[in-house]
Amino acid sequence: MSTSNNTHLVKSLASELGFSFCGISKAQFLEEEEPRLEEWLKRGYQGKMGYLENHFDKRLDPTKLVPGAKSVVSLIYNYYPQKTHQSDDQPKIAKYAYGQDYHFAVKDKLKELMHRLQEQLGAVEGRVFVDSAPVHERAWAAKSGLGWVGKNSLLLNREVGSFFFLAELIIDLELEADGPMKDYCGTCTACQDACPTNAIPEPYVVDGSRCISYLTIELKEEIPSDFKDKMEGWAFGCDICQDVCPWNRFSKPHQEPAFQPQGWEDFSKQDWEEMTEEVFRKVFKKSAVKRTKYAGLKRNIDFLSSDQD
Repeated sequence: MSTSNNTHLVKSLASELGFSFCGISKAQFLEEEEPRLEEWLKRGYQGKMGYLENHFDKRLDPTKLVPGAKSVVSLIYNYYPQKTHQSDDQPKIAKYAYGQDYHFAVKDKLKELMHRLQEQLGAVEGRVFVDSAPVHERAWAAKSGLGWVGKNSLLLNREVGSFFFLAELIIDLELEADGPMKDYCGTCTACQDACPTNAIPEPYVVDGSRCISYLTIELKEEIPSDFKDKMEGWAFGCDICQDVCPWNRFSKPHQEPAFQPQGWEDFSKQDWEEMTEEVFRKVFKKSAVKRTKYAGLKRNIDFLSSDQD
């Protein structure tokens, strides 16, 4: 088959499997990203996420992850919920973690995409990635025209906003590359203005060490007291900079059963505060919330309670 036919095949298979958008880039070194990433790390914006300092070259060069790679296929998978479970008097969970852990749900679809490609084209070598391994996801997605990187550093798409997962196939198949799209943030600073911890000190730059998502998930020690009264009820992750983004008025509810809430959605404030480890294990068995472990979630909820004392 021709490069054009193969490209059409990849995109049609992705659509059949429920991916909202599919874009393609040549598997080349991300030259323009190198100084940005270097500067970001130099400023210490990664906080205690030491893993972001590792494999610097692999983050920028897909052929170091997949020898012989020719194309990076970037995909969007929607997770915007039918109903938002956010109340001011209860701990809040980021929308991406409402249902089952996306790493598994989306990766299964990626593996199926790879399988179908191999079925139709024969030997296609490569790897699938969902927020795993040192892949510079947003840079690849922007390069392939899936959207642009917004002032909150998330990928924004004119048709669906930003409540979606990014995923990639890095493969040795020659495909037609898509081009990037322009930035549509304009003069808007809604995300910067709304962030209660000042984690977006300048447009397009996020200080990860001040982000509520980092404080409630990645940080393993106590949350610094400087952030008292600034968490706005978030116990796992944070959606503030997405909720205020004008482009998210175009978000559409997902159709993925695996992303429906798994039994915590009717918890009262007391249920959250008195949750036992047994309940945590049962309710969040297949959830991304498991990343904090019981002790981490308890720490976050206790920190929020101390805010209200």
